This record gives sequence, C-alpha cells and structure tokens, in this order.
Amino acid sequence: MEVPKGFFEKLWSFVSFLPYFFLLLLLGVTKALIIGPISSAIILVGNSCVIIGLWPAHFIWTYYCLARTKRIGLVLKTLALVLFPLPLLLWPVAGIVGSLFGGIAYGFFTPLMATFEAVGESVTSKCYHCFVDGSFSTIKGSCTVVTDFTDFCFHSYFSYMDELREMVSADVEPLEIKLSRLPSCLLASLIGVMVDVLLITAVAVYKSPYMLLKGWKRLLEDLVGREGPFLESVCVPFAGLAILLWPLAVAGAVIASVLSSFFLGLYSGVIVHQEDSFRMGLNYIIAAVSLFDEYVNDLLYLREGTSLPSQALL
Repeated sequence: MEVPKGFFEKLWSFVSFLPYFFLLLLLGVTKALIIGPISSAIILVGNSCVIIGLWPAHFIWTYYCLARTKRIGLVLKTLALVLFPLPLLLWPVAGIVGSLFGGIAYGFFTPLMATFEAVGESVTSKCYHCFVDGSFSTIKGSCTVVTDFTDFCFHSYFSYMDELREMVSADVEPLEIKLSRLPSCLLASLIGVMVDVLLITAVAVYKSPYMLLKGWKRLLEDLVGREGPFLESVCVPFAGLAILLWPLAVAGAVIASVLSSFFLGLYSGVIVHQEDSFRMGLNYIIAAVSLFDEYVNDLLYLREGTSLPSQALL
C-alpha cells in the first residue's frame, strides 16, 4: 500500500476511506450480533457446567491436600484451612460471571475484528472473507475455550494440588509464619498502605497531565505522518478513536496506580517477616514510591531517575 506524501493527500486518503470503513463496521457488527449470542452461550453454559460439576471435588480435594501437605507449617496451614472456604465459595460465582463477560467480549469482538482483517493486503477473495471470516471460526473458538477450561479444571488443577501434597526432602524447611513477627508485620503493612497509597496517588495524579499531553502529541504526530497505528488505512479509524479516548486511558492508569499501591503497601509486612527487620520494611515503603516515580519518568520520557529518597532516613 503506497503511503501518500503530502498532508492533503493524507487527509483525502483518510476521508475517502471512511465510507469503506463504516460499511465494514456495519457488516462486522451485524455478524457479531448474530454470532455473538451463540458464542457467548457456548462459553457460559460450558464453563458453568464444568465449574458447578467439579466444585465439590475441588472443595474436598483442596482441603485434603492442604491438610496433608508438608510444605507449609502448622500455623500457616491452620490459617489456610480457616480462610480457604471464602475463596472456594466465591469461585463458582466469580467463574460464572467471568465466563459471561468473557463470552460476550469474545463473541462480539472476534467477528468484528475478523471482518477488518479480511481486507488485508495478503488476503485473496476479500468480499468472500468479509462475510465468512469470524463466523464459524468464532463458534469453533468458543468450543476450544470450553475445552481448554475443562482441561485446566479437570487435569491441571488436580496436578497442582498433587504437587502440593508430595513429600519434600528432610532438609527443606516448610513455609511458616512466625507469630513473634506478626505485630511488626502488621504495623509495617499499616504504615505501608497509608504512605504508599498517599504518595503513589500523588505522583500518579501529578504526572497524569504529562501522560495526557505526551500521548496526544505522539498520536497526532503519527496521524499526520501516517506512522505507527496509522500506517495501515484499516487501522486509521480505530487509531483516531484512540485519540478521543486517550483521556480515559490516562484515568485508567491513575486508577490502576491507586489500586496497586494498596498491594505495594501491604507487601511491606512480607518484607519485615522475611528479613526480620522493621527498618527494612520502612525502607521498602519509601523505595516503592521512588521506584514508581522513576518508572513513570522513564515511561513518559521525563528526567532520568527520581528526586525522591530511595530509603527511609533512619
């Protein structure tokens, strides 16, 4: 495909492709509305039957393997046996809901994207493939999804639990929680959540305008120069949509940063337990913020490194 050189030629190429794009979009959406419910139903019904049918076996075998394993100590084993009913009870609900949304997404987007892929340069009989591609292949793919999920639940899961139940050598110490370290671990986790959530959120919010402007600048440069996601004409409308939706991507990145900061803060308790040092936990709390700031600077091509301290000044 020849890329036009001048700006007006590029603009005309973009505008002239729009009717072609909307026809493909209409065809893809029509196929998705026809094939999508069938594909979604296959995934939802198939995965739900597997989840519900194997749930009693999963529940019993999980408890049996946890009770028999020698890989974890008595305290950790007792804690696991007490807490595991909650995730085991939530698993059927989470699995069925995930299958529902996953089936809808797969059944809708697979025929839609296959319609646009059918007009690629390497595809012959484009008109035929525009109507056929993504139809029967989506239904077949849905059956494959159910088959793979069944293999995981019926074979892989029990294999993992059998490995947990296997005997370990005498020189290997079981994983255990030392009760004497729990108070300092809990305190470190509490401090970590308060500090990391506050500081990481502040860094993410402060750097979000840079991400917004730099993202728009890069996308607009690619649009004018027909580079990156704008190189192929079939991708131009989607890439143009990315320009409009870029603020949502920035907001999603900020929200993801806030959510991840909770887990980063909680992990400081693990550091205290592993190192048997409360100071190491505090150093980790500060280092996590500085590493996050350095990563954001590298991602946005700002200054190298970070101006934040890398450890607690104790």
